[in-house]
Amino acid sequence: MLVSTYPIPQGQPAQSTSVISAAYNLIKVYGKGESEVRALNGATAEFNQGGFYAIMGPSGSGKSTLMHCLAGLDRPDSGQVILAGMDITTLNDKELTRLRRDRIGFIFQAFNLLPTLTAKQNIVLPLELAGAKVDRAHLDAVVASLHLEKRLDHLPSQLSGGQQQRVAVARALITKPDVIFADEPTGALDSSTSAQLLQYLRDCVTNLGQTIVMVTHDPNAAGYADKVLILSDGQIVMHIDHPNADVVLGAMKQFGA
Repeated sequence: MLVSTYPIPQGQPAQSTSVISAAYNLIKVYGKGESEVRALNGATAEFNQGGFYAIMGPSGSGKSTLMHCLAGLDRPDSGQVILAGMDITTLNDKELTRLRRDRIGFIFQAFNLLPTLTAKQNIVLPLELAGAKVDRAHLDAVVASLHLEKRLDHLPSQLSGGQQQRVAVARALITKPDVIFADEPTGALDSSTSAQLLQYLRDCVTNLGQTIVMVTHDPNAAGYADKVLILSDGQIVMHIDHPNADVVLGAMKQFGA
């Protein structure tokens, strides 16, 4: 178990081929004057391919802003965001939209399923929007691994919360993304369903080599990750390798969470 301050690289980004996603010296400010909020204040982090990462921190520490910048949902005021060797801060809005559609998966707390589409239609929607063919073998494998075979023709309103979240996970996996970003994915689930979902995400990393970056406030959820990154005042201030819930909880208390 390693708990230490996070080394912030200076100068040029690392050229390691195992780094699939990274943020370097990100600054993000909202508002001006007395209402100015510095959400990110030089945040730097690297995420290796095939890793499971949890981002944690007190309320207002910049967790969601960092994830949104990493995922191309928001633009930093300065700094670099790298995905698969490409600086995505240089892309225009159309290019960013294509990147998010083709190379990034998202899992949200609110599921964000379209209510008029069946579970199967929701899962393959990213491919439909991209005009891409469905890889039937991959679809079948994802559906089977999430035990959704008997729910594909159901509308979201006919599914439990846990089933809806599993559909959302399948939708995130269907494009074989470089990185999956998960924003409080267990926030709307009970403890048993949460544990099942987190174990599945853990298996996606271990068995499929998927890369997952998860924002969470839950030390138990963070315990499934390979590494926890803790933010405070817009900076990465600590990382924890091979975390467990007790160590994460103790670390969070240091920063008022």
